Amino acid sequence: MISNREEVTAAIMAAKVSKGIKWSDVAAAIGLSKEWTTAACLGQMTLDKQQAEVIGEIFGLPDEAVAWLQIAPYKGSLPTAVPTDPLIYRWYEVVNVYGNTIKELIHEEFGDGIMSAIDFSMDIQREANPNGDRVNVVLSGKFLPYKTY
Repeated sequence: MISNREEVTAAIMAAKVSKGIKWSDVAAAIGLSKEWTTAACLGQMTLDKQQAEVIGEIFGLPDEAVAWLQIAPYKGSLPTAVPTDPLIYRWYEVVNVYGNTIKELIHEEFGDGIMSAIDFSMDIQREANPNGDRVNVVLSGKFLPYKTY
């Protein structure tokens, strides 16, 4: 019996490793971006019935796990307030160092509000560079102004 979404994520990761599955192939199978698909498989997005069934088939999941994929998850997957994984920590560092700059520039350009992580997209690509390949990440979120009332 599966008692939570984390167990489904663990089963997906185990199958990914044992079968050598690539996130880009999973994304192609459900017709969505590799970024959104990966987030869904890691327990951060809700899949519809058809998407969940395809994911279940790819990873060899039981029907119960496929049902869990269709339930709105508890968002936020970091186990600690300050992440300890070096790659994730660097993102935390980016926000710590550049967060105020990002906030200031968004407010200067758009006014008082936020960048949505709901109406949002992300693209991660390898960028060839003679000094060492670079990680190119584009985050695009809808601007949501604060309202007066």
